[in-house]
Amino acid sequence: MFSRLNQIARHLSRPIPNYLHNSAASSGLSVTTSRAMAQERSKRMINTAACLIIGDEVLGGKTVDTNSAWFAKYCFSLGINLKRVEVIADDESEIIEATRRMSSNYDFVITSGGIGPTHDDITYQSIARAFDLPLVLHEGALEKMKKLSKPHPGQPNFSYDEDTPARRAKLRMIELPYDKNLPDEDQVIFTAEDLWVPINVVNGNIHILPGIPRLFEKMLTGLKPRLVPRLTDPEGKGVYRILFSTPMPESEVAGYLTELSGKVESKGIKVGSYPRWGKSRNTVTLVGRDKDFMESLVPEVESSVKGRRIQVEGEDDDAGSDKDT
Repeated sequence: MFSRLNQIARHLSRPIPNYLHNSAASSGLSVTTSRAMAQERSKRMINTAACLIIGDEVLGGKTVDTNSAWFAKYCFSLGINLKRVEVIADDESEIIEATRRMSSNYDFVITSGGIGPTHDDITYQSIARAFDLPLVLHEGALEKMKKLSKPHPGQPNFSYDEDTPARRAKLRMIELPYDKNLPDEDQVIFTAEDLWVPINVVNGNIHILPGIPRLFEKMLTGLKPRLVPRLTDPEGKGVYRILFSTPMPESEVAGYLTELSGKVESKGIKVGSYPRWGKSRNTVTLVGRDKDFMESLVPEVESSVKGRRIQVEGEDDDAGSDKDT
């Protein structure tokens, strides 16, 4: 009894989040101004990104999230700075708070999960509420759905012409947060000819994607041509990473790496050191855009860490004991 009362007291003592901090109403912005900002946001240069993974199944350990790791590599390849990855529950208030905050703080935001036909797939409706938008059945997506979606073996009599629970559930997947005053092509993006699932873009920079890794990866790959012109590096070359393998413990190379980091910081190059528990060799990295300068550092780094450059971490592992981390 007392335990339960303590739980309630802790819950009531938590500060109430300001879910309206980024809405037009709370900020005093007119709807016209808010829409203009969304349009501007959809065209601005992309320097930073954030990833929001939505799903009770991830937090409960039922499903392993691989999408954020794939998205991190995707951003790295394009030279986009991925600044934040969050995993939240299928909870409307959390989705509202997170999407408003991320939309305000980062140039390119993606969400993953919660857009299926079941009762707990609430991403669309939550994001619609976050930005005061209606949910609209998108006719173009409906036509693609009818053309490309194959009947499920368990629904042999399914029909788009009959108002059934199955039909209503299916159509929920294309009832999108939608602003009728903004161009359709900026809000609903089909990235593959053989997919009816669109990327729904809200508030100019939130890109809503499915949680299924195969679809998530295919759709973001198809989105790349639209992103490249908005990158700091318009050729989409991204950044470079040089790996070094060293047999020395981290504590032994820490002094040199600190000195090296100070020397290359002005060039926008980051120095990394990564222990590999249970392996005989650790990893040192250089990450940056100035490829020629980074290449010039290779001999010095190899000598200073008593190691060598490698292409893939672990390629020169040999049997060894745990080392000093």
